[in-house]
Amino acid sequence: MIKVHHLNNSRSQRILWLLEELELDYEIVFYKRDAVTNLAPPELEAVHPLGKSPMITDGDQVVIESGAIIDYVIRKHGQGRLAPAVGTPAHEEYLQWLHYGEGSAMLPLMLQMYTNRLPDGGAALTDRIHGELDRHLGYINQALEGKDWLVENQLSGADIQLSFVAEIAPLLYPQGKFPWLDQFRVRLQSLDTYQRALERGGRYDFGPSQ
Repeated sequence: MIKVHHLNNSRSQRILWLLEELELDYEIVFYKRDAVTNLAPPELEAVHPLGKSPMITDGDQVVIESGAIIDYVIRKHGQGRLAPAVGTPAHEEYLQWLHYGEGSAMLPLMLQMYTNRLPDGGAALTDRIHGELDRHLGYINQALEGKDWLVENQLSGADIQLSFVAEIAPLLYPQGKFPWLDQFRVRLQSLDTYQRALERGGRYDFGPSQ
């Protein structure tokens, strides 16, 4: 059985959604962020030296990194679900989105969140960060125009990977600036599988507004 090493308010929430979407049995090992630093606890380092979440164990196999976890679970347990067929143009598009979520899109969001904590708000970097936010969120928004999902208009691991970007983004830009991205977020959060993952994962501050 897959074991998810789950940190509250983290990217690992989307791994729970993935497993619910595939209707797989899994176990959750819960970890809490440090109340002062907001960092992951050292107990995660006992599973992997980096001590970061998400991570899963599947028997003796330890897998880290969101994109690698999504790829591993779908390939090994998906039975053809949540990814286009290998060798097709759609599969190449899917792989690009799968890696784009963490490789490019999250960087300006994280920079904005960290610089917001500085006394001057990271003034020297503000224009550059805002420009990159507009570029990346605008790119995703355009890709979703008139569609429900990113690849062939079918829910895939790429949408699950990008869900965290969609959920963090409203903290950093005015509501309505990227309407297709907003609709994407509402759509995925309304799925029964997503809701079940929320129930199992516990408190998640980036989920649907109450």
